[in-house]
Amino acid sequence: MLKKKLQLFAAPINTTTAADLEPAISVDFTTRIAENIKELQEVIGVSELIPMSAGTDIKIYEIKKVNTPSQVGEGETIPLTEITRKLVKTYTLDLNKYRKNTTAEAIQKVGREIAINQTDEKLVSEVQKDIKKSFYTTLATGSGTATGTDLQTALANLWAKLQVRFEDMDVTPIFFVNPQDVADYLGTAQIHMQTAFGFTYIENFLGLGTAIISPQVTATKPIATVKENLNGAYAPVSGDVGAVFNLTADATGLVGMVHDLKTDNASVDTLLMSNVVFFPEYADGVFVATISVGE
Repeated sequence: MLKKKLQLFAAPINTTTAADLEPAISVDFTTRIAENIKELQEVIGVSELIPMSAGTDIKIYEIKKVNTPSQVGEGETIPLTEITRKLVKTYTLDLNKYRKNTTAEAIQKVGREIAINQTDEKLVSEVQKDIKKSFYTTLATGSGTATGTDLQTALANLWAKLQVRFEDMDVTPIFFVNPQDVADYLGTAQIHMQTAFGFTYIENFLGLGTAIISPQVTATKPIATVKENLNGAYAPVSGDVGAVFNLTADATGLVGMVHDLKTDNASVDTLLMSNVVFFPEYADGVFVATISVGE
């Protein structure tokens, strides 16, 4: 009799439980995000992301030679060459948190997989958007300048500036350009565009280097640096934070996700935590050009 009573309170067959949602869905999304980030690393030339504790300060510096002393004769005092290293910008590697909710009605209407996954896709896009926004913000700290009368001359002059700044170094130039600035060129040229992490890029653009095309770059203000000047860091979510919130993370801990059933309002919460940043090591190694059309 007791066995029969217990069966009355057992979960109905095919009931969606937390085990059904976690970790299968989370594994899929965290793996995809991590793979996309690795694709972006390859495009911009960052070979390895540096794990740092949340709250760590990332400092961007500018190195300048103040003077150029003359050579002296034998036995004479050699003048000092003054080199300054100035702090330009400090960023704090904070843990970014994202949350969204899927209602029972949405799940009933289109099914669990579509209702949860489609809205999770939007959440993931916000993560990618924040990583890109942060990256372009740091590029804006660039202190080098160049000019040009059109895109081609501007990029050529940026390339020349990079050769001077990184003289005697084996470097790979990379450019960031607004779509409007390449529209005319793209209309007549046969080129192959690729995408990674929401970035559109062209390899060996104009024979100068990789060009990433983004509306987040100001029109007529293309930016250039070298891949060797770019770094990446992240705050792993696979430690105490991941354990406390039961996050499913990829092997590196780049991103963590968990799904939680909310019985108080009949919905499913999705929580995602991540913080990956890309930044230039030296601000004076980043050059911003001005295209002066018609001048």
